[in-house]
Amino acid sequence: MAIPVIMPRQGQSVESCIITKWNKQVGDTVAVGDILFTYETDKATFDEEAKEAGVLLAILHEEGDDVPCLENVCVLGEAGEDVSAFTAAAAPAEEAAPAEAAAAPAEAVAAPAAVATPSTKAIEGDIKISPRARAYAEKTGVDYRYATPTGAEGRIIERDVMLLREQGVMVTGAAQGAYMSGDTRIEGTGIGGRVSLADLNAPASAPATAPVATEAAYTDVKMSNIRKVISKSMMASLQGMAQLTLTASFDATEILSYRKKMKENAEKLGLANITLNDMVLYAVSRTLLNHKDLNAHLLDDTMRYFSDVNLGMAVDTERGLMVPTIFAANKLSLNQIAQATKSLAADCQKGSISPDKLSGGTFTVSNLGALGIESFTPVINPPQTGILGVCTTVNRVKEVGGVLKTYPCMSLSLTFDHRAIDGAPAAKFLKELCANLENFSALLAK
Repeated sequence: MAIPVIMPRQGQSVESCIITKWNKQVGDTVAVGDILFTYETDKATFDEEAKEAGVLLAILHEEGDDVPCLENVCVLGEAGEDVSAFTAAAAPAEEAAPAEAAAAPAEAVAAPAAVATPSTKAIEGDIKISPRARAYAEKTGVDYRYATPTGAEGRIIERDVMLLREQGVMVTGAAQGAYMSGDTRIEGTGIGGRVSLADLNAPASAPATAPVATEAAYTDVKMSNIRKVISKSMMASLQGMAQLTLTASFDATEILSYRKKMKENAEKLGLANITLNDMVLYAVSRTLLNHKDLNAHLLDDTMRYFSDVNLGMAVDTERGLMVPTIFAANKLSLNQIAQATKSLAADCQKGSISPDKLSGGTFTVSNLGALGIESFTPVINPPQTGILGVCTTVNRVKEVGGVLKTYPCMSLSLTFDHRAIDGAPAAKFLKELCANLENFSALLAK
């Protein structure tokens, strides 16, 4: 019996996922546990394993397609089984064409074969092209007949048309209808190498000058989905907020000493690897309770204050920046926070973190201290009203009892939304946080 495989829902906030790679093709034998396809949300990548054994009978969505959660993606079963019930459901989105197109003469879809040359490509047989690719070609004026198909079953998909556009096989809107009805390629003289009406009306004797092939001195790489999300989020943040950054520093002698003791006794005491960042997160979670405007969301003209501190922590991954959330961090011990940071960071690095753990933050901490940054301007994650940047430790000099002494100094950069909080209250938070870190043992005793 044919069984459909659906697009899983990874978290309640996820409505659709993008198929990034098919690991099996139609006709392949599939065993339980085999990876059928890879897909991604806006933050993480997942592999879909086969729950049933059989043969891959049909692929209903291509690589690059944005598929709604719980919608059929492919069909498994025994060789020769009828899958028309599943393919018919996908036809309106992928294969349906106007009735008049089906009645058109064969010559309209099967142009006479041309001799392939470095500047032309033979056009042979029926052209299979996805609706998305066709729409993109019509919008941009790309002659998709010269595209090299990379989709399932020899189908031209959107990225093939994008590549062709980069190679300059384009037509102006005015010339598109007449040009596409022809069967030979014409070198365009219009803007960007587009074929214009003048090119179509030029005398046949006029030789077309082939462009001189030159080796590209650059590489174009399409932005990943997560990079697009980060880009949009950061632009929206900077364009929609009145952001201001304050920087303060404190004597890090005590937290460095405490960190050394924890490292030496962690195994004996059964503790996690407690880092300086864990200690900063702990101090932030306690200090924010006295500064409600920074533990809040600004929603249009409404301030939403939170009773618990849901602390976001910025994590650098190969796929881009992720910000998982430590929920109710103000109720966790230092060791529990250290355990949470290690677990969340590991899931982010593997790309397997649940999208539900990447939302709900009320304040964020971004640490660039390990990279030697002494001061920076972190960007707020809307609708939060603040973000703290943690910087590196440097040796500075201060006067103690009339004597100049060196001490380890750590800087903190607080960016806040001036629409939600004024400079003085923001500075008071930073001052209290520095005092708590300088007296970390006393903070733990509270």
